[in-house]
Amino acid sequence: MLKKIVLGLAASGLLASAVSAKEVNSVGVAIYSLGDPFQNAISKGVTDRAKQNNPNAKVMTVASDYDLNKQFSQVDNFISAKTDLIILTADDPKAILPAIKRADAAGIPVIAVDVSADGAAATVQTNNFKAGEMACQYMSDKLGGKGKVVILNGPSVSSIQDRVKGCQSVLSKGKFEILSDNQNAKATREGGLTVMQSLLTRFPKVDGVFTVCDQEAIGADLAAKQFNRKDFLIVSVDGSPEVTSLLKSPSAIQGTVAQSPYSMAQTAFDIGNDMLSKGKKPANPVILLDPKLVTRDNVSSYKGWGG
Repeated sequence: MLKKIVLGLAASGLLASAVSAKEVNSVGVAIYSLGDPFQNAISKGVTDRAKQNNPNAKVMTVASDYDLNKQFSQVDNFISAKTDLIILTADDPKAILPAIKRADAAGIPVIAVDVSADGAAATVQTNNFKAGEMACQYMSDKLGGKGKVVILNGPSVSSIQDRVKGCQSVLSKGKFEILSDNQNAKATREGGLTVMQSLLTRFPKVDGVFTVCDQEAIGADLAAKQFNRKDFLIVSVDGSPEVTSLLKSPSAIQGTVAQSPYSMAQTAFDIGNDMLSKGKKPANPVILLDPKLVTRDNVSSYKGWGG
């Protein structure tokens, strides 16, 4: 009799597990900007993987335009729509916590991509400290370990902060004078152009520039051309199609450390899908993908963001 009860409980447990297992039918993707190729690659990576998993899956992508209140509303809208899974690039890694808690209470896993987000079930991002190290090590090697350099900073998110720290760790080992490292170029080409114009006006001698993303690098390169300055090089992080093209033509940009937003997004979906369909949480909540240095020497073999 006892054996029958045990078997009955085991069977009911399996049944409950099967009932709780959930196919991903809908995904909400919350990114910064629909005009940013990097962010669009995140959206495409999620969409492609979701469709591979379930051809009928619906993917809704929204952009906050770096407005935290707008991102709060977008997450709440996903919750109201009973979205199965949320993939998020957080405007503020700490302030976003209440929204993530609301999603969690509704049984919706939130997976952070590119930047960390408090309360997220997992975070998938590039090893951004390593990316900053690689970019500035390349710059240091090109400059012989010395010179006057500028760091174009960006929004206060974990990925950018880590890149700056990685760069600074390399520069601290050489004989570098950091002319500026606290100017927020807003991770845009317009910001890169404006801030670099100001810095070139202030500093008659610049040897190297590290920008926290490729859009800033493009802006800084435009400023160099406007000022007819050919005395410095630019290194960056992203591996974007635009900078890849510039590495094949005359410009101040000499290298970029490539990440793969497409791969990050697909990995994020896989984690969320495993949580919903298998009840399987990631062994490590932070997944770091290795970046790759792309220069004028190897750009011809670089395959880009993929997808």
